[in-house]
Amino acid sequence: MRTELVATVASLPQAKALLEAGADRLYLGEDYFGLRLPHSFDLDELAEVVQLTHQHHKKVTVAVNAIFHNDRIKKVGNYLRALQAMSVDEISVGDPGVIYLLQQLQITIPYIYDAADLVTSSRQINFWAKHQATAAVLAREVPYEEMVPLSKAIKIPVEVLVYGATVIHQSGRPLLRNYSNFVQEHLAETDRERGLFIAAPHHPETHYSIYEDVNGTHVFANNDVDLMTVLPKLWQLGLRRWKLDGLYADSQTFPQIVVAFDQARQLLDQQDNSVSLESQLQQLDVQVTHNQPNGRGLDLGFFDLDPNEVK
Repeated sequence: MRTELVATVASLPQAKALLEAGADRLYLGEDYFGLRLPHSFDLDELAEVVQLTHQHHKKVTVAVNAIFHNDRIKKVGNYLRALQAMSVDEISVGDPGVIYLLQQLQITIPYIYDAADLVTSSRQINFWAKHQATAAVLAREVPYEEMVPLSKAIKIPVEVLVYGATVIHQSGRPLLRNYSNFVQEHLAETDRERGLFIAAPHHPETHYSIYEDVNGTHVFANNDVDLMTVLPKLWQLGLRRWKLDGLYADSQTFPQIVVAFDQARQLLDQQDNSVSLESQLQQLDVQVTHNQPNGRGLDLGFFDLDPNEVK
């Protein structure tokens, strides 16, 4: 199985750059239907990206993974029909109500199951495989030690975040505006571009990015994930669908990060010797760090933690 690189998209020009950088699949959507997107694409913009991607003989996944209450899910059916009409290759879904709509409306777009931190076991993944999921997004909190047995039991491919911001909390409530009202300090903007963050008490060095959008409030881990140096472990487990999330990346330099992971993917798929590989991955990691935005740290996330520490 060839390793697949999935990259988020912030604009049509960036989509072109990402395809040329080596991305196999572009991930995008409209924020009314999808969570934590670098840009909210309307249907006309989506159609342009789909056409461009297919011209490059690559694929598009559209996010339909929001949490839908009764008032919002009424609009999902027409959205799914529009996505099918433009030949979207895949959608990401976390709400079983959307899966029900796919069946009821006879929408034939394949879906990847994406329920955030709920996807932590092979049994859950295989359950959704029986309900036509073609892949699943592994929870960011699953460490390597738990990936090992999971990888041996899953029936469908699993997507792993190898670069980007890790969400650690989502609330449907406007927590930033509520806080602003409580302290009587007006916040003109609460979106991602404002660059707001919170710090742990007595630990001013911590930097938990936070923003609000139509889906509520989102809080992110102190550092962004960078698994470049441990990619061989994922590759050996057969976990070869790798997600690169550019939500907080610089839109101009994010394609260069994709280039680095594409080169790493090629090294692994070509089975270079391990001594040379380790050195080359270290060099590619320098490239990732060089293109990382100032003020945003990088680490392995939950990957190297003891499972007992996570629980």
